[in-house]
Amino acid sequence: MGMNVANCPRCGKIFVRGFVELCPNCIKEQELQYERCLKYLRENRGVNIQELSEATEVPVKQITKFVREGRISIMNAPNMSYPCEVCGTLIRENTICELCRQKLMKDVKNSAEDGRREEERRQQEGKVSFNIKDRLRDRH
Repeated sequence: MGMNVANCPRCGKIFVRGFVELCPNCIKEQELQYERCLKYLRENRGVNIQELSEATEVPVKQITKFVREGRISIMNAPNMSYPCEVCGTLIRENTICELCRQKLMKDVKNSAEDGRREEERRQQEGKVSFNIKDRLRDRH
């Protein structure tokens, strides 16, 4: 049985992969970032994500990850929101904003409708060609 080694996606160092996708040093650094964010939020409930990032030197992307993982609650932080994964609009729940969600739903619906129309067209072509074949056969 071979060892499960990988490159850390954060720092690039080789490590033995376990349950976590990061090397031990990056896990420690991430935990320190988490603690800094938590401490700052306890003392400054009115900050937004950009202010939190600047004050703690933790990237917005990492803070967003903490929020989405449920490690940082934004219920008691009225100004805290994070970017929509599609357009970047600041949101407080889910992964994409309502407008992007509606557009995605519309695109899915349109795609399904296009598929249905294409299938109907194929069936009609099949019927038409069948009728033409029948007529040609009947002439001979």
